[in-house]
Amino acid sequence: MRKPPVHKSFLNAFRGIFLMVKSERNFKIELFAFVLNIVLIFYFHLSYFDTALILLVSFAVLAAEMFNTSIEKICDVVHPEFDKRIGFIKDVSAGAVLLMAIASVLVGIMVYGKYILPI
Repeated sequence: MRKPPVHKSFLNAFRGIFLMVKSERNFKIELFAFVLNIVLIFYFHLSYFDTALILLVSFAVLAAEMFNTSIEKICDVVHPEFDKRIGFIKDVSAGAVLLMAIASVLVGIMVYGKYILPI
């Protein structure tokens, strides 16, 4: 199979993001948090390093949610009925998103903390 042109690959990737926004509640919540972080970056005039940290964890949470959704959809296609093995896979995948979300909150506390309560 021939690879599609680069512009087509980008369009497919953006369509994937659009599908997540359209269909996944948690992704919408995480996207709202991302936008809130963009506002806070400008409001607090974060340093380049702090901005990079916030953007990195924000994008990591969004990417983790996309991986989680992909894994869940694949599981639903492979085995549509309830199966505790599939449940295990889905729970582990969701747990990975939760760990990344916790990490992002901790990074947010460390970064924004010094701007809110300067020592």
